[in-house]
Amino acid sequence: MERLTERDEEDGAPQPVPPLLEVRDLTLRFGGVSALRGVGFEVARGELFAVIGPNGAGKTSILNCLNGVYRPQRGTITLSGQRLTGRSPAAIAAMGVARTFQNLGLFEQLTVIENLMLGRHHLMRTGMLSGMVWWGRAKREEVEHRAAVEEIIELLELEPHRHTLAGLLPYGVAKRVELGRALAMAPTLLLLDEPVAGMNVEETEDMARYLVEVRRELDLAMILVEHDMRLVMDLADRVLALDFGVPVATGTPARIQRDPRVVEAYLGGAV
Repeated sequence: MERLTERDEEDGAPQPVPPLLEVRDLTLRFGGVSALRGVGFEVARGELFAVIGPNGAGKTSILNCLNGVYRPQRGTITLSGQRLTGRSPAAIAAMGVARTFQNLGLFEQLTVIENLMLGRHHLMRTGMLSGMVWWGRAKREEVEHRAAVEEIIELLELEPHRHTLAGLLPYGVAKRVELGRALAMAPTLLLLDEPVAGMNVEETEDMARYLVEVRRELDLAMILVEHDMRLVMDLADRVLALDFGVPVATGTPARIQRDPRVVEAYLGGAV
């Protein structure tokens, strides 16, 4: 998908804007089992792209390939023209890919601020010795990153929980901190793995509001994997539907809801 939003200065003709992320022919196997087969899609800058499908469709496997946890047997993944396939998760994070997880991965004995500061770790250049002394560059760097974390705390309305241990947080707030830690990495692409899993209706609505706010304030591209179809259809620009690792359809939420192949994949019968 190429958006025609830029114009040539000489002739005024629209110029194609390359997508932020390009995935081509992604194939992932575990022994004789194929988790993904020929998956391909593009994500534009600032777009919210959703991936849906029944349990076992391969949704989380896509995220694991994107952030380097899995290495596909075939296919390519490029971010801003740079190849991601074959790189380590740490290298991919440094290139601007951040992720939240379906199961909380917070450090329960650390405070909210400390958990968020961990998201800034790959951006810090101070060595261990100077960090222990906490003087000069080390002090300036921590002050700078603490200021960035405070902006995230304000954006996600985490002020009352700033110094609370993560292990003592209500579930909905903890999921918000997980989102905040990913945002602290200053990503260009945010991977959201079931951000409202296990939430009640009120918590789900709150998370949806925060995702809208994050997108508006930071203009981030996001890939959302989620079972809550109401959330997906309300927030996504485009949707990819998978069934047993195979792409079924890609399009706008309205088109996906009407596609008989998608209905069949979810309901398990001919339409």
